[in-house]
Amino acid sequence: MQDAPVIPVIVLTDVAQAVLLARALVAGGIRMLEVTLRTPQALACIEAIARDVPEAVVGAGTVRSAADAQASAMAGARFAVSPGYTHAVGQACHDAGIPLLPGVATGSEIMAAQEDGLTELKFFPAMQAGGPAMLKAWGGPFGDVHFCPTGGVTIENAGAFLALPNVVCVGGSWLTPADALAHGNWSRITALAYQARQLKRSFC
Repeated sequence: MQDAPVIPVIVLTDVAQAVLLARALVAGGIRMLEVTLRTPQALACIEAIARDVPEAVVGAGTVRSAADAQASAMAGARFAVSPGYTHAVGQACHDAGIPLLPGVATGSEIMAAQEDGLTELKFFPAMQAGGPAMLKAWGGPFGDVHFCPTGGVTIENAGAFLALPNVVCVGGSWLTPADALAHGNWSRITALAYQARQLKRSFC
């Protein structure tokens, strides 16, 4: 979470694009890459990035089950991100040896994750669940928890999240716009990654 201000949330449908996209993001200074398990090609894309772009740290997003966690680890994912949290997913990631960034949207979900030893959490869906104001409120009762807000985060509002002391980074899909992927505009993606890398945060 501390490597860069933004973790890109990536949806890939073409394995041939995976390595080129990863290299474009790394060239812009973004190494932590979350490839979501939202398409049938996702695991193959993770495997390709893990094999051919060693300078990237590829992880799996949208991990919703123990089977997802196990398959992601076998494909070469080095971390997992989930939209919510269950003990089964947490245990599967632990057993597979990959760190988990679980999603939370309520105080009860934070407490459930903390009971299993997790204190770095994804706030999701960030804008819909209260935005920076909610994270500021959580700073009191959950002062020992660090967050990566994801969901509705853009280059325009990322700074409001990153200014909070309990926010380490944000997750965003704006680094990999669909039209840039469709046209293979890798220089644009590198430029977006570089721009994201320059965002200021108060945590680090």
